[in-house]
Amino acid sequence: MTLRIGWIGCGIHATQMLLPQLLRHDVEIVTMCDIDAARLAQAGRQFGVSRLTTDAHDLIATPGLDAVGMAVGPDQHLAFGVAALEKGLPVFMEKPPSGSAAGARQLADASRRSGKPLLVGFMKRYSVGNKIAHNVLKSGRFGDVLGLTGYYMTAPGYFAGNVDYTGFLLHHCVHYMDLVSHLVSPVTKIAARKVEKTPGRILFHVGFDFECGAIGTVVMGTVQSRGTPVERIEIMGDHQRLEVEDVVEVRWHRNPPFKVADPAATLLDAEDSLTWKPNFTAAANEDYKGYHALLADVVPALMGETTPAPTIHDGVVAMERLETMRRQLDI
Repeated sequence: MTLRIGWIGCGIHATQMLLPQLLRHDVEIVTMCDIDAARLAQAGRQFGVSRLTTDAHDLIATPGLDAVGMAVGPDQHLAFGVAALEKGLPVFMEKPPSGSAAGARQLADASRRSGKPLLVGFMKRYSVGNKIAHNVLKSGRFGDVLGLTGYYMTAPGYFAGNVDYTGFLLHHCVHYMDLVSHLVSPVTKIAARKVEKTPGRILFHVGFDFECGAIGTVVMGTVQSRGTPVERIEIMGDHQRLEVEDVVEVRWHRNPPFKVADPAATLLDAEDSLTWKPNFTAAANEDYKGYHALLADVVPALMGETTPAPTIHDGVVAMERLETMRRQLDI
């Protein structure tokens, strides 16, 4: 059954990342909304949608919709998400679900009252390297996770003029407030510290204690160019180690013997390191960042099926962790 969706927000992220991947599934975009009429008209031409409006509430009232999707600002996610849920429509929204944990809890309450799901765009769970790592960890072949080390950077392009880290925190850092538990277990404690060289150039280390007994550190900041590799995850076990580089390359180190002095040395499936990296020369419409795989779970969930798609309850947890970190860093 084709999902008939109304979409709010026609910016670059929506029209270049989300909507092209959404339409690879059995979805019809019935109506679109944006406050910028020129941008809205361009999106309508791009996706073949003729019913266009600059009023989100008008879109939500469109007859025959199965769901509403949106990629707008945090405050709009809250307002339009609540309105759609109160109309009885399931919702998909990009992260963050709101500008605050309190707003995320409002959305969770609205979802509960309506009996309709609200799915959140935590696509880092679905980025191909993270997905492979998660599947290895959950397979039982890795054993207990003892530690996680993560590294996530962006450049300080947000901060020309008035320095405000809110955008970096809400649109970037919130991913890792969700991802660490997806890979390890629920977080029991957060401890964070920072160094700020100049306004707009900040580096912080965030420590995590996990329910399973593991410990972790994620380093985030705005002091590296986006033109260089900016993302890395390492998961430590007992004579096991998983490394994910820039979400597209995975190494799984096991417990091989020393081979230099062994005349019969060879490579064994059961103990030597395994490596995977994508073939970027393949002529395939693959999405390594994870939007297509995320939406493969979101679309059936919007239709009432049970899937692993991240929900507003995951969004509440991530936002509460983010606010704990912000209080400690005083940013």
